Amino acid sequence: MNIRTAKKEDCPRLMELVNELALYEKAPEEVTVTLQEFEDAGFGDKPVWKAFVAEEDGHIVGFAVYYIRYSTWKGNRMYLEDLIVTESMRGKKVGKLLFDRLIMEAKELGFNGMSWQVLDWNEPAINFYNKYEANIEAGWLNGSLSKEQLLKY
Repeated sequence: MNIRTAKKEDCPRLMELVNELALYEKAPEEVTVTLQEFEDAGFGDKPVWKAFVAEEDGHIVGFAVYYIRYSTWKGNRMYLEDLIVTESMRGKKVGKLLFDRLIMEAKELGFNGMSWQVLDWNEPAINFYNKYEANIEAGWLNGSLSKEQLLKY
């Protein structure tokens, strides 16, 4: 298994994995980003995300994408947007390799911590994060506005 930094050429495969995750999370209609938008956000003039991919025999079987989140309480932190491993490779330590690489990156860049969200029904993911003694918080509600909602105001 090879863990490396994602390249622009990886984006079509990464989008396939994003769509696979959306199916797993029972929300395939929620993926509205285009491949072009995804590529521009990661590899355009002002990239906002970085990712690591897991390859087996030259085929991407998982990836982890993050960006910098600033907390007024904690400072610069890594925000793990998605950790995705294709279904056939789950349980084979791919997620651990990616997560360990994220931890190394967070330490190398001097971040003051790392945060992410996990669905309350996703027991395999919660169990995975618990192996790292992660703090899984309850009591926070997520708020958001869609592009369409933004255009109303």
